[in-house]
Amino acid sequence: MSDLADLYPRFESHWIDTSAGKLFARSGGSGPPLLMLHGYPQSNVIWHKVAPALAKHFRLILPDLPGYGWSAAPRAGADHAPYTKRAMATAMIDLMEALGHARFSLCGHDRGGRVGYRLALDHPGRLEKLAVIDIVPTWAMWHNMDQTLAYKVWHWTYLALPAPFPETMIGKDPVYYLDWKIASWSGTKDLTPFDPRALAHYRAAFQDPLRIHASCEDYRAGRTTDLAFDEADRAAGNKIACPMLVLWGAKGIPSENAPLATWRDWANDVRGEPIDSGHFPQEENPAATQKALLAFFAEGQ
Repeated sequence: MSDLADLYPRFESHWIDTSAGKLFARSGGSGPPLLMLHGYPQSNVIWHKVAPALAKHFRLILPDLPGYGWSAAPRAGADHAPYTKRAMATAMIDLMEALGHARFSLCGHDRGGRVGYRLALDHPGRLEKLAVIDIVPTWAMWHNMDQTLAYKVWHWTYLALPAPFPETMIGKDPVYYLDWKIASWSGTKDLTPFDPRALAHYRAAFQDPLRIHASCEDYRAGRTTDLAFDEADRAAGNKIACPMLVLWGAKGIPSENAPLATWRDWANDVRGEPIDSGHFPQEENPAATQKALLAFFAEGQ
């Protein structure tokens, strides 16, 4: 993958040993540390359109989650770790400590947002602020799985099927699957919102059978272990303590699921707004996304 375009010029590259294996990350900018986590089926490259503006105010750390991008794809255990969001959150703390950051802010899109809110619940002293993009909690997804939502997020059940069925089917033509999937989630229902250089990154990683399997394990964890963690927090009345921003695409995945009201059941201090986009605000509407993120994370600096 050495011939892929560098979408973060002047950013540093890191390979860091963590509890989830060796993880790849980019870092750049100056200011308070801001960890930015991508989602399925992409990599750290999703932030390339908003990173230049944010890097003027923050030290950005942009890792590939375990099993994605250039990061290691370890074998999963019976509980689907290290692809549970609890295990991924622990790995993110390992990575941030290795870079000298014990406390930080976090922005997560899609699966990265699930890692973010799990980190906030499990390690409340670590986060200054949390932003999530185009998700509602895993608990809400499964408990509100009606006809409309099930049709929109059929991949939640498909990818969680026992191995190797989904891996085998996707592996027959992974680029077709990836392109169709992200196009179907965009507001325009095509690939026009995505920089061709970014698409090359996503396609290169997703053709690796180990990463196809890892991403399925991510969703198997979501159906089982991650849901159990959410159930336990819900029963205990645990809530996210740090200030929280919720952004979602006006044509995104949780748009019919009252995302702001849903998150207010899970956090004490929540604000948010829709972005004119589909599931990928940071790539479809970077100007509005970076404006909202800067207003939230820079407040009080």
